[in-house]
Amino acid sequence: MKEVQHIASGPAVRECPDTTAAPPRFSRPARALEAGVCTAVVLCLTASIVHVFLVFLHVAPTNPVSQQYSPVINSWVYPYFEQNWRLFAPDPESVNRQILARTAHTGPDGSVHASPWFDLSAVDTSAVAHQPFPSHTAQNMLRRAWAGYVDSHAGDDKARTERGRMMQKYLGNIAADRAAAHGSTAFGFIQLRVVTRPIAAPGTAGRPPTPVENRLLPWWKVTGHGE
Repeated sequence: MKEVQHIASGPAVRECPDTTAAPPRFSRPARALEAGVCTAVVLCLTASIVHVFLVFLHVAPTNPVSQQYSPVINSWVYPYFEQNWRLFAPDPESVNRQILARTAHTGPDGSVHASPWFDLSAVDTSAVAHQPFPSHTAQNMLRRAWAGYVDSHAGDDKARTERGRMMQKYLGNIAADRAAAHGSTAFGFIQLRVVTRPIAAPGTAGRPPTPVENRLLPWWKVTGHGE
C-alpha cells in the first residue's frame, strides 16, 4: 500500500505495511512434525486413560463389568501392573528362598545332557549388595515371579488356569534368559529347584538354618536358546 504526502517540492510516496498480506506459511517438515507431536500426545493420553481404567477395574470390588472383561483385565495387569496393599500393611519375609536352575540339551545321538545347578538368587543378591540404588529387576523380578507361580499352582506344579500357565511361562522365561546370559551352551529345557530356609534368629549366624522345603520343579521346554 502506498501513501501520498504533499510537500513543497511535490508529492512524495511512502511505503506502508499492507495489513491484508497473507500470513507466513509453515514448511512441509514443520507441519509434519507438528502433526506427529499431536498424534503422539493423543496416543499417550489414550493409553493412560485405558491403563487407569483397567487397573481401576482390577482393584475395584467385583462387578458385572470386571467379570465380563476379566480376561482382558488380567492380561493387561499381570504380571507387570499387579496391585496390592503391602505398602500400607507390610508383610515382611520370614524365609529366604534360593532359586536354582539347570539346563539340558539333546545330543546328536539322542542322549540328554544336563548342566550343573546355577544359583539365580545369588546373582540378584550380588547385584543388590552395596548398591545405593539397586535396580527393581534385581530386587523383585525373580522373587515376584516365584510368588506368582506359587499362588497360581497347586503342589503338583500343574497349571489349571490361564494365569497359572502365564506365570509358569513367565518364570521359565526369566530363568532361561538368565541361564543363557550366564554363558550356558545351547539348551532346550530348563528345570528349577527352590530351597526355602527360615531367616536365622539373632546370635545364630554360625549355624545355617535347616531347609524347610526343597522343591524340585519339572523340566520345562524353552525356545529361543539355541534349540
